[in-house]
Amino acid sequence: MEHILFLLTIFLGLAFSGRCINGYSRNDFPKGFVFGSATSAFQWEGAVDEDGRAPSIWDTFVHSGSGPNGDIACDGYHKYKEDVRLMYDMGLDAFRLSISWARLIPSGRGQVNPKGLRFYKNLINELIRHGIEPHVTLYHNDLPQALEDEYGGWIDRKIIDDFTAFANVCFREFGNSVKFWSTINEPNMLAPGGYDAGIIPPSHCSPPFGTFNCSRGNSSTEPYIVLHNMLLAHASTAKLYNQKYKDKQNGSIGITCYAFWMVPLTSSKEDEIATQRAKDFYIGWVLHPLVFGDYPDVMKKIVGKRLPNFSEEESNLVKDSFDFLGVIHYTTLNIKHFSNSLQGDYNADINAALINVGNSTLFTIDVLPWGLEGVLEYIKQNYGNPPIYILENGQPTYHHSSLNDMGRVEYLHAYIGSVLKSVRNGSDTRGYFQWSFVDLFEFVNVNYTYGLYYVNFSDPERKRSPKTSALWYSAFLKGTTKEPNKNLLVVSSSSPSLSSQ
Repeated sequence: MEHILFLLTIFLGLAFSGRCINGYSRNDFPKGFVFGSATSAFQWEGAVDEDGRAPSIWDTFVHSGSGPNGDIACDGYHKYKEDVRLMYDMGLDAFRLSISWARLIPSGRGQVNPKGLRFYKNLINELIRHGIEPHVTLYHNDLPQALEDEYGGWIDRKIIDDFTAFANVCFREFGNSVKFWSTINEPNMLAPGGYDAGIIPPSHCSPPFGTFNCSRGNSSTEPYIVLHNMLLAHASTAKLYNQKYKDKQNGSIGITCYAFWMVPLTSSKEDEIATQRAKDFYIGWVLHPLVFGDYPDVMKKIVGKRLPNFSEEESNLVKDSFDFLGVIHYTTLNIKHFSNSLQGDYNADINAALINVGNSTLFTIDVLPWGLEGVLEYIKQNYGNPPIYILENGQPTYHHSSLNDMGRVEYLHAYIGSVLKSVRNGSDTRGYFQWSFVDLFEFVNVNYTYGLYYVNFSDPERKRSPKTSALWYSAFLKGTTKEPNKNLLVVSSSSPSLSSQ
């Protein structure tokens, strides 16, 4: 089957309709522009109780119900060599991975787990040996459960020192090979999702807010406290890296920001104001302190005393504490002014309804590449045009559908084209990472995955099979195709559907 699918690359040569730059190739990007793909430790590795790894808040969260869990996931812990070989064959420049804090330092602080240390050294060395640049995220929302149990994790300032100590181990042990570090993944999603709505770990919330009946938390204050502590932990870590490691290791450090693009639902003044307010609450919540040393004025006005203050020392520590910004973008939303009857949590403070554009849902995302252009232009105009890496961008599809994922091919082609257009318009964007390299354990809905490679989760061997998107991306990276052509797609009779696999 794989050999027949690879023949498809011959036919990937003509265009979809003009949703983005047509006819571009990899050679149109600036020299040194990086193309990669990405996973996260919890969603990829599995082996949750092997070789000294301790539980994380994700393990606790998924085991609190009767649904699927990440105990095996993609079995990347055992299959990393196979996956790196696939990356090499595809032609990736770089691979974004994360370090499981609970695998490296199981108790959250103190003793390093030698087997966890060996795994990450082996993985990083395997990437380097194949000419693939590792981009490492230190924290992808998998806090050791021990720290959550001890003092509440991110709601306590103790986390700043513990996170910095964890980062120090990573810099010391891996820094000679790793040149790109992201400290914390999308804090502006983790804080409201985990501490207001309670829909992701550690599932804190309080009545009348929250999607579920959380056992603890305060939706009015904790989201703001958590993101504040994440910014301080990031800044502390960046200071450590710059003072102790940067000159010797010649690396760079950044943080990621989840960035919807947002446009007014109507031309009304109320919707226009609400859209800017939403941008400040989502994007400005992270970027304003990093660039200007404080939160946006509208947040300070609305949230009031519930929003933590930066001391002068903290403001100076956070400001300019990054070499690059990681942008995570999937889709665009319409914004409508909305006065929530429930006042006092993050979602109500925004006073805006977030509405999907077109036919998009949480699991079916329309191709709207102009939204990514909007995000990059907004950051360029409002935050000093920092160096940017698009660290996540991709489209979910039903996991058991055909390997011929031409919708994902169209999405990737359009969004990569929008990045090229943004670069030509002056954005200092330096890399693009597709999410995700293989089908991962997707906790929001395990039936919708983002992978270039299909993973059969019913197979104990977790066999990988290339989708059409893997073939197109590989051809693009190798300069053998410019655009996809759904009309010339040939389907192997041995792979029309995955529903029986």
